[in-house]
Amino acid sequence: MSNYVKKLIEGLKDGTISEEEAEIMIRKAPYVDIDFAKVDMHRALRQGTPEVIYGSGKTPEQILEICRVMKDRGQERILITRIDEDKAEILSPALEGFEYYEDGCLGIIGGMPEPDGIGTVLVITAGTSDIPVAEEAALTAEALGNRVERVYDCGVAGLHRLLDNIDKIMEASVIITIAGMEGALASAVGGLADCPVIAVPTSVGYGAAFEGLTALLAMMNSCASGVTVVNIDNGFGAGYSASMINHMKA
Repeated sequence: MSNYVKKLIEGLKDGTISEEEAEIMIRKAPYVDIDFAKVDMHRALRQGTPEVIYGSGKTPEQILEICRVMKDRGQERILITRIDEDKAEILSPALEGFEYYEDGCLGIIGGMPEPDGIGTVLVITAGTSDIPVAEEAALTAEALGNRVERVYDCGVAGLHRLLDNIDKIMEASVIITIAGMEGALASAVGGLADCPVIAVPTSVGYGAAFEGLTALLAMMNSCASGVTVVNIDNGFGAGYSASMINHMKA
């Protein structure tokens, strides 16, 4: 059950929300039309997680207006992905509680929640060059209420680095593997883990890496069972999926 629904039910029970107010809240929930965007206020009811703002291609003014609508409708925590430092400098003074995470090109309003997932999301990269995508994944998972551990620069070119973290791999509830080049890390981790492995191909690599296409195809052809693949450089998608898995109850 989403926090929105819980607050509504609790408010009705303790009398802080009247039936008329509850009806208005539900009727307002579907979306808010602000001309250039239709802000989906119903998503938390449907999916348990509010809408996330994709910042790339949006002006700072558009992002500010979307955030204003969300906050006016009671959304406490807002996640904004794919924003650069220039946009962050404009957004920061205008949005109370805004914090920018440069490594993941991601902004959060309302701070990080206490983890309430069933276990740990482990984020592993093949190389240091994969860290920006890894941070997008890790910060997304943290913003959605997960305990996250990071293990960076453990690619198959030095397999002993990965094996030194075998305890973390075996204890994790979900693992996100992030690699460019030939993308072999996903298969290596998938063969060691007894939990779901989400593979993220990155656009890191020389010419024949084809801006991540080689890693994408390699991961999709993984011989390890339990490996699923998201799109190239899609750290957000991996972090979101990992959170959904880590919040499922048997």
